[in-house]
Amino acid sequence: MELRTLRYFVIVAEELHFSRAAARLGISQPPLSQQIRALEDELGTRLFERTNRRVVLTEAGRLLLEEAREILDRAERASRLVSRLGQGETGQLRIGFTTSVPLTATLPRSLLQYRARYPDVDLRMHELNSQRQIAPLMEGDLDIGIMRPATLPDALSAFTLAREPLVAVVNDQGPLGGSSEPLTLAELADHPFVYFSPAAGTGLLEQFHALFASRGLTPTLVQAVGGPNTIISLVAGGLGVSLLPASFRHIQLDNVRYRPISDPDAVSEVWLTHPRQRLTPQAERFLALMQASVEADNDS
Repeated sequence: MELRTLRYFVIVAEELHFSRAAARLGISQPPLSQQIRALEDELGTRLFERTNRRVVLTEAGRLLLEEAREILDRAERASRLVSRLGQGETGQLRIGFTTSVPLTATLPRSLLQYRARYPDVDLRMHELNSQRQIAPLMEGDLDIGIMRPATLPDALSAFTLAREPLVAVVNDQGPLGGSSEPLTLAELADHPFVYFSPAAGTGLLEQFHALFASRGLTPTLVQAVGGPNTIISLVAGGLGVSLLPASFRHIQLDNVRYRPISDPDAVSEVWLTHPRQRLTPQAERFLALMQASVEADNDS
């Protein structure tokens, strides 16, 4: 029993007139009559009583009409839902994001735009440090990763969402706390550092070492911790200095001062990372929105 045949049957049942039903369907009457007879043969029962003067539904026809309408409605609804899913308008989008990204304007603004445009997509946000997003992206457990720069496998692609300067995090009562003027990385390197441990999985640690190594400097790390809030708290306690993206200035603690860095390459990026292949429709829509947003920001 085909959906097209059921649709023909419903139209005939509504019109109770084969000529009018054929006109409504845009076909000639003989093929329509043949389709109805074939349906009756398939079901082994008559669906219409036909005379020269009128067409009437049988009891079997009335039962089939109710069921056929429900089947056609469900088929149309399923088609619509599947089409919307394929267009990325429904379904699920799983985004990994590193701890510091919500402090920037990029992610909240982009999520608001995406939610307004695709309100029926189920957004699942997973807070993961940069290195810890890579495996889920490779294995299909994440669709999009928003991270600090990291070494990526060839199967993943990335583009820059935002760039922000790095700032020195110093104790306001310490030797670097008496001024708000810019510091150089060389000046900062003379002081004990509080920074991320390798187990933290952040791309900032790799950048930290690269920046100082390019200048022939090796800062003394006195504390290695797991998160930026802990770093700032330990700086507040006088254990050392640190170097973080400027968005962390939103975290205000007593005895903590954020000083600019004058070195032009002391900049941190935020990347949007995704599989080169196997992009879901939802991820494609999000990616297109983010690329358009970055282009608009660059043009302004």
